[in-house]
Amino acid sequence: MLFWILVAALTAALAVILLYPLLRGAKAADNIRAGEAAVYRDQLRELDRDLDGGLITPEEADYARAEIGRRLIAVSADEPAETPKPPRHHRFTEAFVLLVLPVLGLCLYLTTGRPGLPSQPLEARLENPGNDVAVLITKAERHLAEKPDDGKGWDVLAPIYFRTMRVNDAQVAYRNAIRLLGPSPVRLDGLAETLMAVSDGVVTEEARQVLEQSLTLQPDNPRARFYIALSMEQAGRPDEARQAFEALAKQSPSDAPWLPLVNQHIAMNGGAPAGANPAAPGAPGNPTQEDVAAAENMGAGDRQQMIRGMVESLDAKLSEDPNNFEGWVRLVRSYAVLNDKDRAAGALKRGLAAFPPPGEEGRQLLALARELGIATEGATQ
Repeated sequence: MLFWILVAALTAALAVILLYPLLRGAKAADNIRAGEAAVYRDQLRELDRDLDGGLITPEEADYARAEIGRRLIAVSADEPAETPKPPRHHRFTEAFVLLVLPVLGLCLYLTTGRPGLPSQPLEARLENPGNDVAVLITKAERHLAEKPDDGKGWDVLAPIYFRTMRVNDAQVAYRNAIRLLGPSPVRLDGLAETLMAVSDGVVTEEARQVLEQSLTLQPDNPRARFYIALSMEQAGRPDEARQAFEALAKQSPSDAPWLPLVNQHIAMNGGAPAGANPAAPGAPGNPTQEDVAAAENMGAGDRQQMIRGMVESLDAKLSEDPNNFEGWVRLVRSYAVLNDKDRAAGALKRGLAAFPPPGEEGRQLLALARELGIATEGATQ
């Protein structure tokens, strides 16, 4: 009950604040005009006294009286003949503030809020955070503020920061975990991903060094090998990138979830996807066995032209059937690799229309766009 009393009091106070300028505006203007007229009348009386006392000549008095009279007439002309009624639009505004605004706010609260949730101070929520990520982060941050040398705490907090898009905080957390607990493939790969996220998806020299350190600890680490191959692709070394992607494809199991993406990069860099590890044949835009065989006998230019044709074919199929998330991921990445950022942005916008950002797929598309350096402004409209 106390909560609703406070809500009513705050609503009334807000209504008074909003209505006060409307109620006093006309009255204030009238008071100003009346004050000016009174000043001019006092000046006329003062002028007569000065003339009687011989302080000014009759000619000066006539000139001053004419000027003061002119100003008095101008002010008096602005005064209304009768008391004006409040403007009609103010009445509608007052009705909106007094009736519609509180009702609208109450409806929004009952719809999107949780009025039945009991009040609970922060300390109590920290004791039992449940699945509230914000409270979990706050609890971990408080713990680490008291014990900054707790490497395990930094190790747990780093990926949470990264998932909640607090990239700079994630980078600090990964560095602290590595400093306190020592390097590991998971920590080094996480640090490299934060460095790439800060640089809009570019594998920087520092990120590459971190990935190479990860490979010394785990030579068959697919994540590190993929990003190193990607750095070669971004540096304009397609032959080295293709060889690195092909080596990763040969190492990977046939059902590896990253294999379709690796095969796509092989194709984008002028190669043919590994026949032993084909992407799902039923997905639109994937090369058929005939495409792979034909690509092996093509020159670099013809192979690139074939790749563009495959991308355009995927684009057309997604226009007919947009409910294919993997297809949109491949299309956006394909246009980006082909250095066609305008079409990549267009594909991103169409993909987000089919998979809006509030959903997991939409968030993944936006993350992919940031990784590839594709502008996301206006993509969700």
